Formats: sequence, structure tokens, C-alpha cells
Amino acid sequence: MNSYKYTAIGNAGEEVSGMIEAIDELEATARIRNQYNVILSVKQIKGESDTFLGKLMTADIGGNKLNPKAFTLMCSQFATILSAGIPIARAVKLVTDKTPDKMLKKLLRVVGEDVEAGRSLSAAFNDHGSAFLPPTFCETIRAGEESGNLADSFESTYKHFDKQTKMSSKVKGALSYPIFVFVIAIVVVIVLMVKVVPTFTAMFEDMGGELPFMTKLLIMMSDFVSKTFLYFIVISVVLVIGFMFYKKTEKGAMLIAKLQLKLPVLGNIVVLNSASLFANTMATMIQSGLPVTKAVTITARVMPNEFIAERTANMVTRIEEGKTIVESMREAACYPDILTDMVGVGEETGEMKTTLDTVAKYYDNELEQAVAKAISKLEPTILVFLAGIAGFIVISIYMAMFSMYSYM
Repeated sequence: MNSYKYTAIGNAGEEVSGMIEAIDELEATARIRNQYNVILSVKQIKGESDTFLGKLMTADIGGNKLNPKAFTLMCSQFATILSAGIPIARAVKLVTDKTPDKMLKKLLRVVGEDVEAGRSLSAAFNDHGSAFLPPTFCETIRAGEESGNLADSFESTYKHFDKQTKMSSKVKGALSYPIFVFVIAIVVVIVLMVKVVPTFTAMFEDMGGELPFMTKLLIMMSDFVSKTFLYFIVISVVLVIGFMFYKKTEKGAMLIAKLQLKLPVLGNIVVLNSASLFANTMATMIQSGLPVTKAVTITARVMPNEFIAERTANMVTRIEEGKTIVESMREAACYPDILTDMVGVGEETGEMKTTLDTVAKYYDNELEQAVAKAISKLEPTILVFLAGIAGFIVISIYMAMFSMYSYM
């Protein structure tokens, strides 16, 4: 929140001055205008916290990244409170007090002020939280306000994001162990090459004699790693930073997205994840009463793969031209046939929501099994790699020791 000093003309014609806190100057002006008809000046007050050091000291750890669990809990609280018949402004105040997440608490405070001033809840969330809130959230809430079923909208939003959060946690939890083992393996190998092997190398040189080929190879590798591992770390950091910047460009994001789909194991996981997201998101949007074109547009925005997101967004034009959803999906050619066929069945029977829920469960299960299968293959590969490196080092050292004994 920023502080603004203002000067305005009061109801009696007198000049008044004061201070107000707001997100930006536009919001400050709007809030001042609610009290005074004529505003003479609005100026931001810059203090210690506006300096670089001040911003660094007062910055929230984690930035503007949404906490999925805290967000899901917030939706659940809204659904419960609104279903009890509590007014929206009071509901926002209650949820704000109960929310432990700092970012959401800050957001809910300004949203509550807007709602008390007469704005709709969806408009307030969209204006102040569109940078980090899921696009499906604001649209679902807006649809709930228009239909008069805001509590039901929060309930469906809660179920949708609770399901997504649990699935994401399962995938991340399953991947964390093999990644941890791989990182530890790399660190162990570097330590062995930089610290342990040179100790034995010095001892072998003092004893003299001809060393076996494997030992010579190990010494060469150790010398290479010792001399270059710092450069390797610097180059790795530069490449990672460069990759992150390139991924943010339109061309880079599209190229990386296409490469992801061509990878042997990861490509299948990306497709299954996209199919699951499509079915779950479309089901939530249709339940909220959104038009099909709007539902597809929002679904495209939540796709993690840029290529699939673009193909999904292009479906909107085809639907507006009069084609069915299933025809548009076939022309997009980025989703599995089972998903496409099931959407066609939903269109023909008029049970799109039920059909999407069914196929969503299927792809959620398929995604979970695909991740588990990939990890079951990855773990032994990492262990074999680590055992191979360790075995090579041990055998090289023992062969050198046996060779040295023969010269004694």
C-alpha cells in the first residue's frame, strides 16, 4: 500500500487536506472522490520504504506468487460463510481476519474496501489480483454474481482448485526424491574428484611405478574437474538464467513447448496434464454458466504448455464460426482422442458437465500413474549412475594400490 497526500474542496466550500492509503494513484483518486466532489491535488508520499533498501527490507518473501493451499482455503471459507446468508462485505471482513497468508490478507483488505464502496466482488478481485489470481477464479465469481449463486460459485471454485492442488502436490512430491538423489550424486562425485582422488594421486606419485590405465584415467578426470568445476558452476548458472529469460519470450516459450511434447516420457505427461486441466477447467466453467467461447478462452489461459494453449485459444474462432467443440478440438489436434470423443458425446447428449467430470477423473488417474511409472524408471537409473561412478573410483584406486604392492 502507498500513502497519498491530497487537497480537495469540502461540502461547505472550504479547502481540506489529508492522507489516504491506496494501491496506486488511480485508486486513491477514486476513494477521495467518494468523499469530495472537487480534488485539487493528489501526491504520493515517498518515505524510507520507497528506497531500494527500504523495499528490500519490507518485501514479502515469495513476491507475488500465490500460495495454492491458502487460496483454496480462502475459497472454502467464502463458500461456507456466504451459504450461511452473511452479506458479502461482512464475509470479506471475516475471511480477511481468518486468512494467515500475508499476500491474500493484503488483497482481501483492498477488496473489502471496494465492496463496501459499492463495487462487485468479482470486479474488485479482478482489479487488485488479476496479476496472480487464476483467470478461472474471477470469471467463476462473476458468473455467480450474475446468477445470484455466489456461494455455489465459491464452492465449485474450492473443489476445482482443491483437486488441482492435491494433484500438483502428488506430482511434486513424487519428483522431489529422485531430483534430490540426483543432486546429491552430483555433489558427491564433485567432492570425490576434487578432494578425495587428489589425496590418493599424491600418494601414488610418491611411491612411483607405472599406474594402471583406469587409475590414469581417473587422475585425468580428477584434474579436469578440479580445474574446471568453478567454471562449470558459473556456466551452469548463466545457462539457467539465459534459459529462464528465453522461456519468457514468445518465440522461446513456443519452441520449448514443442520440445516438451517430443520428449519420450515428459511429452506424454505434458499431454495428460493438459487433458486433465482441460476437462476440469471446462467442467467448472460450464457449471458456472459461462458461454462455451468464454469457457474455452479461460481454459486456454491455464494451460502450462504454450503450444497447447495457443491451439486451444484458436478453437474459439472456429466455435464462433459455427463449428462444434469436438470439431474444433479435432482441428486443433493437441488433445488425446479419448478426451475429444468424450467431449463429442457430451455435446450430443447435452450432458457436457457430467461427461467432462468423468473424463477428468480418468485423466487425473492416468496422469498420476504416468508420473509414478516415470519415477520408477528414473530412480534405478540414478542409482546405477551413482553406483557406476563410485565403482569406477574404488576399482581405479584398488588397482593402483595392488600395482604399487607389486613394486614393493
